[in-house]
Amino acid sequence: MKNNFSEQGNLLLKHIDTADAICVGAAAGMSVAAGYDCAYHNDKYFEKYLGEFGRKYGFEGSFNGYYYRYQTSEERWAFLAASIYMNMNLPDGMVYQNLFELLEGKNYFIVTTNQDTLFSRRFPENKVSTIQGDFRYLQCVRPCHDELFESKELIEEMYANIRDCRIPTELIPHCTECGRELEPWVRGFTFLEGKKYREEYEKWNRFLLENKGKKILFLELGVGRMTPMFIREPFWNMTYSWSQAFYIAINPKDALLPKELKEKGITIKEDIADVLEYAVRKKRELEGKVGAES
Repeated sequence: MKNNFSEQGNLLLKHIDTADAICVGAAAGMSVAAGYDCAYHNDKYFEKYLGEFGRKYGFEGSFNGYYYRYQTSEERWAFLAASIYMNMNLPDGMVYQNLFELLEGKNYFIVTTNQDTLFSRRFPENKVSTIQGDFRYLQCVRPCHDELFESKELIEEMYANIRDCRIPTELIPHCTECGRELEPWVRGFTFLEGKKYREEYEKWNRFLLENKGKKILFLELGVGRMTPMFIREPFWNMTYSWSQAFYIAINPKDALLPKELKEKGITIKEDIADVLEYAVRKKRELEGKVGAES
């Protein structure tokens, strides 16, 4: 462990403990830190749920599977069902449990571009905004109306009936209004920015308005360079504009700090799982000392 690791971990814990409010922004690096690299590589989870698709169609990682040009809807929906089923059944892992322990009892909110449902399993619904969609829902591909459909039962039935990377035609989900196929409610060309989408942003905005004048920590976890406009750039702007705000980014590769924030932020270029594990261990040590002294 690097010499400055404990210093940075202690500083993280200090800012969490002293903040009046904590706004967490999390992206794909959070799930990678939890041990899930199935989006871009053929890890053990990809092999378990999607290995047959990878071998048949010649792609690596579920991300490439989403953009593969399948010959039939039966093949495409077999892949989608297997991929979504995988995401719904991944354990949330220690990195999510450690984050929960660090935030428990605090005034916090989480905004995430992740669609894998992991945050929704560990944290209360009213404390999480999924601003780029959520695999728990399907939408009309058109979309012809502002309605989402819960995906769990449909996905489970499709997954149970996959044969040779296909599902039966009658299991392809269709819109109840126009009859067109449904589509996962995740960011794409037909992404429905309707009522549910606005509600997710409204939850986040309400938290920000309620805590704007307070000592607020913006904690960025695993945000890369692909879509900085959703979390990173708003965090930078608010940290710069709000007098009591502080910014911490944890990412082994892509943690960045603008020169304008050098007095109001730090980057921790270490594995997210290691940093959060250290912070939890240190938190428990300090609480144990306080308990012993009292």
